[in-house]
Amino acid sequence: MKYLCFGYLDVQQWLKLSPAEQNAMVDACFAYDETLKKDGHWVGGEGLQGPETAAMVRYQNGSVSVTDGPYAETKELLGGLLILEARDLNHAIHLISKHPGVKMGPWEVRPAADLAQMIRESEARRAKTRSGAAS
Repeated sequence: MKYLCFGYLDVQQWLKLSPAEQNAMVDACFAYDETLKKDGHWVGGEGLQGPETAAMVRYQNGSVSVTDGPYAETKELLGGLLILEARDLNHAIHLISKHPGVKMGPWEVRPAADLAQMIRESEARRAKTRSGAAS
């Protein structure tokens, strides 16, 4: 089963590290990612640029609005995500708990939703609508 793991970075803690300590942490994280890949648990992952580069897209009152952000009063920001293949939630927690990134902030671990049935039902409804419109 797939698990999405959202890694948060404690920015204040990160900034207290020397450049050498930051590099050592990055290297340790990538080394563990390689272990996850070798062991067949890595599905994917990406680091994120800072929130100052982001945009928030919202649907409100019948239209879409775009604003800079997100801006939240928090010392932790979403730094990236990993997608793991694990037997169950406990296994996913075990895998992520060994990741050096847990030293820099919390990780949220969630099972991926299986949307296959929902997608099939939606496809059937849309096909019915298209065939009805073609008549």
